[in-house]
Amino acid sequence: MIRAISVTDHCHDPIASITLDETARHRRRMAMTSDRMANGSTIQFLLDLPQAVLLRHGDGLKLEDGSVIEVRAKPETLYEITAESPACLLVLAWHIGNRHLAADIRKNTIRIRPDHVIKAMLEGLGATVIEIEEPFNPEGGAYGGLPDHGHEH
Repeated sequence: MIRAISVTDHCHDPIASITLDETARHRRRMAMTSDRMANGSTIQFLLDLPQAVLLRHGDGLKLEDGSVIEVRAKPETLYEITAESPACLLVLAWHIGNRHLAADIRKNTIRIRPDHVIKAMLEGLGATVIEIEEPFNPEGGAYGGLPDHGHEH
């Protein structure tokens, strides 16, 4: 089985794509199958990276033969959280972090996985919480460094 041995950002001229939710995009070693191509075929390959990484939408999985498979982030049901001011959003972010929840932090919103208890807590603190369908790209964590793939989050 051909191996994917590295990750590139801003994938160019991919031979195929693979669509994965956030959980499936955080891997080191795993057998994978690409999305169906126009001719109906797929590519089976082994993701074989030196360490686990969170693959981002648009990243490329470089195969041993030099070809690339594009990563696509599958939309997931998420809560999008807004607040009346940046200071209020910071307080909400603190409460989310205090509960060790994965969060996709943006300029004016925070996105988390749905949890009705957390939703009630956030709304009680003044947040507006709506359900959306978007790819989930949480922060990498204090020891994983900042997510920088050359594009805005």
